[in-house]
Amino acid sequence: MTFRDSPHPLAFFGLLKWIDGRPLLDTIETYRREILSAVLYDFDGDRPRYNFALTGRGKKNFKTSDLILATLYRFIAWHSPAGNDCFTLANDEGQAADDLKLAKLLIAANPDLAAEVRVLDKEIVRRDGRGTLAILPAKDSAGAHGKTYSICGFDEIHAYKGHEIFEALAQDPTRHDSLMWITSYNSMNAKPGVPLFDFLKAGREGSDERMYFSWYAGDYTTDPALVDAETPEERANPSMASWGNPGYLAQQRKRLPTHRYRRLHLNLPGAPDGAAFEAERITAAVVLNRVRLPPEPGRRYHAHTDMSGGSKDDATLAIAYRDEETGKAVLASVMAQNGKAPFNPRDAIVKFAAEIKAYGLARVVGDAFAGETFRRDFEATGISYVVDTRSASELYETFEPSLNAGEVELLDVPKLTDQLISLIWKGNKITHQSNDHDDYCTSACGALISAAKKSSDIVITDELLERFSKPLAYSPRGGRHLGSRSRFGGLR
Repeated sequence: MTFRDSPHPLAFFGLLKWIDGRPLLDTIETYRREILSAVLYDFDGDRPRYNFALTGRGKKNFKTSDLILATLYRFIAWHSPAGNDCFTLANDEGQAADDLKLAKLLIAANPDLAAEVRVLDKEIVRRDGRGTLAILPAKDSAGAHGKTYSICGFDEIHAYKGHEIFEALAQDPTRHDSLMWITSYNSMNAKPGVPLFDFLKAGREGSDERMYFSWYAGDYTTDPALVDAETPEERANPSMASWGNPGYLAQQRKRLPTHRYRRLHLNLPGAPDGAAFEAERITAAVVLNRVRLPPEPGRRYHAHTDMSGGSKDDATLAIAYRDEETGKAVLASVMAQNGKAPFNPRDAIVKFAAEIKAYGLARVVGDAFAGETFRRDFEATGISYVVDTRSASELYETFEPSLNAGEVELLDVPKLTDQLISLIWKGNKITHQSNDHDDYCTSACGALISAAKKSSDIVITDELLERFSKPLAYSPRGGRHLGSRSRFGGLR
């Protein structure tokens, strides 16, 4: 008997009931069926195609349920000459108890399953002696080290800081059906060397052909049907339609600290060690559900861009203004090029120029990347490009006092929030972590710094207008540059 002689997982689940008595398949949405089918029953020749699975999505999206269902399938229905020993390792004692309780409830709801096993206090044993299902906290897994298994599941690894447990539970290379399945929220320690960070990187790069990767987060998803979802909540919560409670996430957003809401319900990472900014201050500055403020007459806007060669990094543009009533620097717009890298940066310039002009501006500030190339390209669209000689780290250091004082309003754009939270100190400068990006940060901080400066009372004369009719090099200490008056009343 071969692995392929095992029943299809959906056929197995079709014989079962959920813990409330409903047919089990009626409770499993299409996207979950696809995940379970692919991980458990996709073959490459005579062996399973995948021996490692990483799945993640927001809270209340049945991550744990799918892990327990997959484990029961491998424990009861899978045909393997090496036996059916299975392990599920939970993050802590409480979670292990919950996972074991769910497995026991599923068995109790299905007499045919109950007839096949003996349910003990902390494990479930097949009556034919072909396997044991143990569900325990990861810290108690020493007894499982070095053992062969059909499936080893990990329920939450977001707090793991090292790979030691995965090394101890490495798969038996002689067992071709061994499967390790991890389901988790995003990492609380987003940096290289942290297991979830490393696994996510491998998943997004597609560098491991035997890895199945399914991810739903506010800023990224592997599901083509939700890539263009209107909100981060929709992107991170593929099961939300099944809740029957459309106000649940709005309620949680009000009740939870912002950083916990982001991690639990948007599946976004926590702040790294050595973080440059306090995550709470960043999230407090975000105005919920505000993704862009349209141009208003009378506002003095400031535009800042962080261009890219188009191969890896995003090209970004941010526009901000100072609210004279509150004294706050307000981010009005932040955007990147259309699509992902690689891209033609000149296409981004056309897009950015249109946005800059929409706010009544005729100039943008940016660094000296690519020499004269991007300056000339912007000028060809009618936008003057002013060079900022400050480094990104200097921009971030200048931005921090306004952030800490609560004098900044940020847009609700997950990429911007994530990048700000993930900035770290390296030596004496602020920068992004390895394999991370800070394109949105650079543009936003540059625009907000310019906007935060108080306007000076200057008498505009013909002589001044003539003097500043040509683009000038930007100097951080050189005072305000004047151009022609925009249709919104501010100076360009």
